[in-house]
Amino acid sequence: IIISISCSKEDNCENSIDCLPKITETGKGTFGCLVNGKAFIDNSGRFNCFYQKVDGEYYFHISGNNDNNKIGEISLGTIQKEINAGETYELKSPNEKNASASIFYPTTLKTYSTNNSYTGKLEIIKFDLQKRIVSGTFEFDILNSQTGEIIKIRNGRFDSLFTR
Repeated sequence: IIISISCSKEDNCENSIDCLPKITETGKGTFGCLVNGKAFIDNSGRFNCFYQKVDGEYYFHISGNNDNNKIGEISLGTIQKEINAGETYELKSPNEKNASASIFYPTTLKTYSTNNSYTGKLEIIKFDLQKRIVSGTFEFDILNSQTGEIIKIRNGRFDSLFTR
């Protein structure tokens, strides 16, 4: 029932931003943003979200999927970088000690990422290691080098439980 309500709400929104999940901090299992002004929502609660310490370094990752959008997946994460509540991270190239974002097109099997020219920001609103809750907001631009289109991701938000 919840999924059908969510889908019908998404289909009937007059203003795309009204379709997005509310910004929450409870591990609710939501992920949404505007992709060039259109709603991209994954309310499945089953998206991939982890925060792990490997060889003394921290790695964070969350990705949302939407089969009804030409972009099938939007991912955010850090490589060898801790995250903390109340911190904002610049989304740059997916390198060590950086935060980055990417989008995946299932029709072409191509992935495009933020870089030093097309950047954004990730704000961690809540991070509770004991309860394994992470919530945040994000926005970024990515160049689709195949088409030359600049993809504008705005008003992004997520609230999830993470694995360790």
